[in-house]
Amino acid sequence: MPRHHWTFLHRAPVSDQRIFRVVNDHYRFEPSGAERPFVVLEGPDWINVIPLTPEGEVVLIRQYRHGVREVTLEIPGGMVDPGEDPAAAAGRELREETGFEAERIVRLGSVWPNPAIQTNACTSFLALGCRRVGEPAPDPFESIEVETRPLAEIPRLVADGVIRHSLVVLAFGFLGILKPPPEAGPLPGAPAP
Repeated sequence: MPRHHWTFLHRAPVSDQRIFRVVNDHYRFEPSGAERPFVVLEGPDWINVIPLTPEGEVVLIRQYRHGVREVTLEIPGGMVDPGEDPAAAAGRELREETGFEAERIVRLGSVWPNPAIQTNACTSFLALGCRRVGEPAPDPFESIEVETRPLAEIPRLVADGVIRHSLVVLAFGFLGILKPPPEAGPLPGAPAP
């Protein structure tokens, strides 16, 4: 394993934006001894959840995303509250954003969304046996539309660019339903279908 050449010196807060804090982490680089700050976004862990009904429908949400100024098609997700179990956060976000509850929630995997500048992790879950139990209860500044699509449609929605949120695509990748397009031909080192 390669040795890193950075010595952490101290952290200096820059600003608190509620959903994340901007900090400067100061490091010394060896062997030169040069020091410099790096901007880091420090924030809570995230979850996202693929809600699947007994009929094989995925419960999706549409909501406006300020970063891209577009309405996106996604799965439910959000922040893990302090001290909250990520699986419990997945169930909470599912209920709040869609009005559905799951019989069982299964962990699919966890990633660092962008370890170059972020401190948090995002864990993906599969929620099985999802049934509508009430109305969604989104945050005051969320406007969410709920829809269902057959699980078999998801690869095409991703390939066509309808679903473009990277962490949503990753969750489906964890689930193992995304495959390379046939025109790519066989991939070197890939297992046979």
